[in-house]
Order: sequence, then C-alpha cells, then structure tokens
Amino acid sequence: MATIWADTEGLHDDFAAPSDVDSWLDAVGVDLEGVTATQEEFQSALDLRDAVRRLAAHVTDDQRSEAASTVAHVDDAARIVNATASERTIPLLRLNDGRLELAADSVASPVGAGLAEVAYEAQHLLGANGSQLRACYAPGCVLYFLKTHPRREWCSVACGNRARAARHYQSIRSARVGLERASR
Repeated sequence: MATIWADTEGLHDDFAAPSDVDSWLDAVGVDLEGVTATQEEFQSALDLRDAVRRLAAHVTDDQRSEAASTVAHVDDAARIVNATASERTIPLLRLNDGRLELAADSVASPVGAGLAEVAYEAQHLLGANGSQLRACYAPGCVLYFLKTHPRREWCSVACGNRARAARHYQSIRSARVGLERASR
C-alpha cells in the first residue's frame, strides 16, 4: 500500500515501470532469481496494490479523497487479492527414489509468486489484524499503519509533527480571528 505516498510536493507513485516492481519485491525480500517483471506482471502489481488500498480504506472507514483507490468496489478488491493469493506456491508431497519429500512446485514466475505472497500477507493483515489498521490523518498523508501502541495516531514521527504543527497553526489563527472580531 505504501508505494503511493505524499509529501509537500504532492502525491507520488513508486510503481511507474515494471523495473519498479522488481526493486520493490527485492526490497521486501522476494528473490526474483534474475527474472524481471513483464508488463502484465506490472499491471498485476498495480491492481493488487490498488485492491489492498481499497480494502484498507474499507476496514478503516477511510474517506480521504486523496487516498482513494482506483478499485471502486470492495467486492472487486477482495476478488483481486484472493485471485492473486491463489497463485501462491504451496508445497506438495512427491515421491523421490521411494521417499516422500515436500517440495514446492510453482507454475508462476518468481514475480508472480512474489505478488502471490504479498496478496497472502494482505489477506492476513486485513483479516486478522484489520481492527488494528488505521488511516493516517496527518495533513496530506495517504498512508495506513498498524496501531501497535494505544497512543499511536500517525504512520510516522514526521506525520505526527506535521499534525501537531497544523493544530498549533489553527489555534493561533483562530485566536487571531477571535481578537479581530472582538476589536471591531
């Protein structure tokens, strides 16, 4: 979900090309075995990311327009995540020289298998930990986070600082407006 993010310069998307998916999968620990994402796998990564963002918005009752997903309906988002997760490599029992072995046999490319693992993790994040998932309501933020501490309200320290600064600015501004009205 965090491949879409915002800063003072605006909204950013880390997925601009198939090579960005390769870099991201590498960063999250998926061994691509020298294979690079195809255009179709790139589109699958975009679809998965947008579906997970839509489901996160549903779980958190997030109404932020700037954080909106391109997937309009929750049912469509769940279908995309489930279909991607169904491509997950699972170990199968095989007979090898009279011995049973547990071996993973995948028909998916390493990129597809990596996306399937991400989808599987998303299923568990949104299902089991959905009650801990929160939208970050700091000004301009479009990220989500797990509320791992009762006092945590933002996705990062930077967002917390930005929210406190905005709240302070608003209180100063309100006080000025109140003084101006009183002096009239």
